[in-house]
Amino acid sequence: MKTLISILLLVSVFTVAADNSLPANRHVTVQGSAELTATPDIALISFDVSSMQPTALKAKAEVDSRVNQFLDGVKDFAVKTDGITASNLLTEPHYLYTDGNDRQLAGYTARRSLKVELTNIDQLNELINFALKVQLNEVTNIQLQASNSEEMQKQATAMAVKNATAKAQALASAFDARLGRIYSINSNTQRQQGGYERIEVTGSRLGAADVAPGRYLQATVKFSSTVDAVFDLKVD
Repeated sequence: MKTLISILLLVSVFTVAADNSLPANRHVTVQGSAELTATPDIALISFDVSSMQPTALKAKAEVDSRVNQFLDGVKDFAVKTDGITASNLLTEPHYLYTDGNDRQLAGYTARRSLKVELTNIDQLNELINFALKVQLNEVTNIQLQASNSEEMQKQATAMAVKNATAKAQALASAFDARLGRIYSINSNTQRQQGGYERIEVTGSRLGAADVAPGRYLQATVKFSSTVDAVFDLKVD
C-alpha cells in the first residue's frame, strides 16, 4: 500500500511539472510594454444612404441616384477607385401601425452602404460635407490609420522587448544574480486607432450653423505592444 501511494505521489508531481510552463530552475518572469503614437494620414469613412418611397423601384432609383452623384464627385478628392466599396442594395417594406394595431404599408425603404479610403486626411471635413450635400444620410464610422502602421508596430514590439530585458536585468542585479538565457516569450500587440464620434443627419437640409467647419481633435493612432518573458537566473 505504501508503495502504491508513493507511485501515485510521484506521478502527481510529474503531472504538475508538465502543466507548468515555468522552468524548474531559478528564473525571473517579467512583462515589458511600449507604446508609440503616430499622426494618421489615412481615413476610412463609412456612409449609409437610405430612401423611403411609395414603391421599391422608386426607392432604389433614389438611392442609386445619390450614390452615383457621390461617386461622380469623389474623383475631386484623394480617393482611388479601388479605395471605394459600395454594398449591395437592400429593399424592404415599411409599415405603420394604427391605434387599433392594424398594419398599413407606408412605402418601401432602400439602403446601401459605402466605405471610402481617403489618403489625404486634410480633405476629411470637405469630403464629409460633400457626402451630406448629395444626401448620403449618415456618417456611420471614421477610422484613422497610418500608412506606416506595420513599421510602427514592429518598433513598438522591439521597444517592449528592450523594456522586458531591462526589467529582468534590474531584478537579477538587485538579488545578486545574473541574467541567463531566455526561456520563453509571449507577445501581445494591439493597434489602437483614433476615431471620430458618430455623425447623423436627420433633416433634409443643413442650416447655416451646421455647415461651419468641424474640429476633429482625436487625430492620433497609438501602437502598443506587451511582451511576457521568462529568463534563467545564474547565481554564483
